[in-house]
Amino acid sequence: MRVLFGTDGIRGKARQYPLDEATMFAMGEALAHRLKAHAPRPRVYLGMDTRESGPEIARALAAGLAHGGGEGVFIGVIPTPGVAYLCRTIDDAAAGISISASHNPFEDNGVKIFGHDGMKLPDSDEEQIEDELRAIRRDEVSVSDEPLREHPELVELYEKFLLSDVSLHGKRVVIDAGHGAAYRIGPEVFRRAGAEVIVINDRPTGRNINEGSGALHPEGLAKVVVEQKADFGVAFDGDADRAIFADDAGRIRDGDEIIYLWAHHLKRDDALKNDAVVTTVMSNFGFEKKLQADGIELLRAQVGDKYVLELMLTRGAILGGEQSGHIIDLTVHTTGDGIHTALVFGELLAASPKPFSQLETFHPMPQLLLNQKVGSKPALDSLPRYQAAHKQALEDLGGKGRILVRYSGTENLVRVMVEGEDDAQIRRIAEDLRAVLQDEIG
Repeated sequence: MRVLFGTDGIRGKARQYPLDEATMFAMGEALAHRLKAHAPRPRVYLGMDTRESGPEIARALAAGLAHGGGEGVFIGVIPTPGVAYLCRTIDDAAAGISISASHNPFEDNGVKIFGHDGMKLPDSDEEQIEDELRAIRRDEVSVSDEPLREHPELVELYEKFLLSDVSLHGKRVVIDAGHGAAYRIGPEVFRRAGAEVIVINDRPTGRNINEGSGALHPEGLAKVVVEQKADFGVAFDGDADRAIFADDAGRIRDGDEIIYLWAHHLKRDDALKNDAVVTTVMSNFGFEKKLQADGIELLRAQVGDKYVLELMLTRGAILGGEQSGHIIDLTVHTTGDGIHTALVFGELLAASPKPFSQLETFHPMPQLLLNQKVGSKPALDSLPRYQAAHKQALEDLGGKGRILVRYSGTENLVRVMVEGEDDAQIRRIAEDLRAVLQDEIG
């Protein structure tokens, strides 16, 4: 059973277990051992976001890879999807590791492992790596303090991929880089695509990633879009695998809305394979109802873009993603890519006779998500008080809403999501369920 790996790799406090030097060394060593079944000296490409702890983790992973008979190649600062792209396009890439904690604050960090196919490792592979990691970990390891050599030419390969056949001439765009991995490459590719670019939050210090900026805080972006009379704005998270948009009127548009507009664009061109898109259990029910009315099937996966991708592959869908802005375009990519999403959507807007603010999507059903910190994660069906409260809440909704309660895959949180027709009712239900869970779990 996986303990260290969650829905999006390993994540935690930097310099603390499991992101301490000894454990990351063992991670590199265990991965090298696994990859040697396919290559005598497997080469693993390492990329990171802008957190100050990134280089330390990269050095420990590289040292462990070398000790295990492999080799670590340090790309430098690059979005997570850039690591995935390089994995599947460089012949000698046995695997790739993105060092990032995505939207979390700078104190956190994490590692996400991609196979040669550019996809995150299956749960079973992560479990085997984790088992060996625990078996071989030792407190004393040898890691050099020398900086790793960066390879900017690899970042340029990813830029060329992003720019293939993209033209945004005449478009005025605001980019909120969130002081993260997109701070250089995001503005650069938009300018090279011909857009006029206004950039905010592009001065990382190692400690300001996601701080009041980026995809989790798009309000500032929306304000600048209106002030600058831009066609649209886009905010990236720390590792730039997600994108949240602001339209020309300053309205924030999430992943569900972008998927809706993108899916309709593809359907009009008879290019939406199987007339289906994949989202997660968190996507709004109003979104699902509107897609169904338009002849598009919505398929729901577990939360996590790796599970969205698995369902896309199983059901033959080419477009999928999450409300948070992770969107996978399977025609060219294997993972969510915020910059690619923004470029493609910019082209969609360039071809539209209407401004972004006049593009209609769907009427979302009122939805509330509340988080509660927990000290443990017992099975929800083992909690009698919660089960009774959940049953009563469903009766209160009377079949006109949804309740989704789940543990976070990356943090010690339980998430309570309630949808319904009445804002006051769903708030009461969500707060009651959260209170019961807080009392019963502690």
